[in-house]
Amino acid sequence: MSDIADRVALELRDVRKRFGKTEIIRGATLKVNAGERVALIGPNGAGKSTLFNLISGRFAPSSGEILLGGARIDGLAPHRINRRGLARSFQVSNLFTHLSVFENLRCAVLWSLGYRYAFWRFLASLRDANERAEEVMAMLRLERRRDVLAMNLTYAEQRALEIGLTIAGGADVLLLDEPTAGMSQSETRRFLQLIREVTAGKTLLTVEHDMGVVFGLADRIAVLVYGEVIAFDTPEAVRADPRVQEAYLGAVDAQGLA
Repeated sequence: MSDIADRVALELRDVRKRFGKTEIIRGATLKVNAGERVALIGPNGAGKSTLFNLISGRFAPSSGEILLGGARIDGLAPHRINRRGLARSFQVSNLFTHLSVFENLRCAVLWSLGYRYAFWRFLASLRDANERAEEVMAMLRLERRRDVLAMNLTYAEQRALEIGLTIAGGADVLLLDEPTAGMSQSETRRFLQLIREVTAGKTLLTVEHDMGVVFGLADRIAVLVYGEVIAFDTPEAVRADPRVQEAYLGAVDAQGLA
């Protein structure tokens, strides 16, 4: 990654978030390089979901700065942040349940291709949107499920479609919130390979509790404890960090984290 190491895709500068008198994020600072895959880990209540909400615009920080490609996005509405090239998936599938796989993906690509809201436009005639939807569907290996309603997909297929909606709009920075939660070991292994393939060349920040996924996917790991990033390094360095072992990994054998 030496050719991209000097380009910071996503940066947090002393970001803080208070809810009333309670400070949840306590000065989080982080730099994610372009094309890098970073896993955000930490114990329950560490503030991981809050941090994702701040980055994606669901919450505005109480103080600090969030930059996307060098430009500040803190305080912007989620749709404006998305149009600047950042997309997010959620812990719970957030699909158009009564639309088919293909229709979900076509909806996701429209804005990035320059189409705006117009009731007189027939979607079937939008060749570029249809082709892009078909392309993403093939990447997800969901071609045989093309016309199946999202509500009738298996759980793993719904999670794959969720990832598809995240990448369909062409965002360069992706936030994935516990993408393998609720999956069996075999599903997780297949899904991990799918994530690697469909996010190739993109910047990835993911929250994940499965240590096998974390150490199998991430270039670097950020450890969040009580709203602060206490470590940010390679998987090997984080595994050996005594602060991480004490605050998060506890007495778990380091070999068991590989």
